[in-house]
Amino acid sequence: MPASPYRATPARIGNSSGLRLAAAFYRDHPQFAGASGQVEVLSDTTLLLRLEPAQEQQGGEEESLMLGLFLDFLSREALAAESGPVFYSEAMAAEDEQLLASVNVEAE
Repeated sequence: MPASPYRATPARIGNSSGLRLAAAFYRDHPQFAGASGQVEVLSDTTLLLRLEPAQEQQGGEEESLMLGLFLDFLSREALAAESGPVFYSEAMAAEDEQLLASVNVEAE
C-alpha cells in the first residue's frame, strides 16, 4: 500500500486537546471511522498512531485484544534489548516440545 500523507490539525475536544484528520483519510480508509487507538512518541517531531478498526472492537474478542497487546509488548522488548531479537532455533523448539510433552489440552 503506497503511503499517502493526510493533514492533521489541532482540535479542542471537550476539555482535551486532539488532532483532527482530514475527511480524505476516512474516505480512503473507512475501516478507521470511529476507531480508537494509541499514540507513541518516536521523536520530538514524530508520532506513531495505531488505530484499531471499529469492527474488531465490536466483536468483544478480549482474548485477541490481550494477545495483540502481549505481542506488541514482546516486540517492543525484543527490539529494545541490547542484543536485539533472538531467532527461534531448532534447539529451542526441542526444549519447548519436551516441556509440553505431558500437557493435555482438551478441545471445547
